[in-house]
Amino acid sequence: MNNWQCRPETPEDIPAVRRIGLAAFETAGEADLVDALRRDPAAWLPGLSYVAEPAAGPGGESAGAVAASAPVVAHALLTRCHIAGEPAVALAPCAVLPEFHRQGAGSAVVRALLDAARAAGERTAVVLGHPPYYPRFGFEPASRSGILPPQEWPDEAFLALSLDGSTPPRGTVRYAEAFGID
Repeated sequence: MNNWQCRPETPEDIPAVRRIGLAAFETAGEADLVDALRRDPAAWLPGLSYVAEPAAGPGGESAGAVAASAPVVAHALLTRCHIAGEPAVALAPCAVLPEFHRQGAGSAVVRALLDAARAAGERTAVVLGHPPYYPRFGFEPASRSGILPPQEWPDEAFLALSLDGSTPPRGTVRYAEAFGID
């Protein structure tokens, strides 16, 4: 049973997305990053910012005790990056309200977002993230595909995924300016 409805972010979701980012991380850095990426037309990919909310029950009621006051509980974002000049997407940030951790909202929103990227014709995704988490979606160390981080990062935490089954481009990743990575 799927307890989560995942969909593209709407303008009405922007405050909830920020609230999720502020609650999920120790600083406002990730929430500020999402706002900065949203303002950058070279980075922002319409339709590739997704949210998850409790799925409606059989009678139309939302699942979860907090659903009425905070229906959006998770967020995941893909923005434009480049690998050796070829377009790719960067998965970051991903966040879930702490009270909804380990309930599948994060996995559901990431899966839905990656499916949307495939449908949009994206070929390759990269993520700097928790090594035990992202392999469940098919990510593996980017170095196996010849994809290099823009700075020194742990090999097991810098991951890549071919979204269309093709061989990813080889080279160094260039992130959107908002990430602050040279």
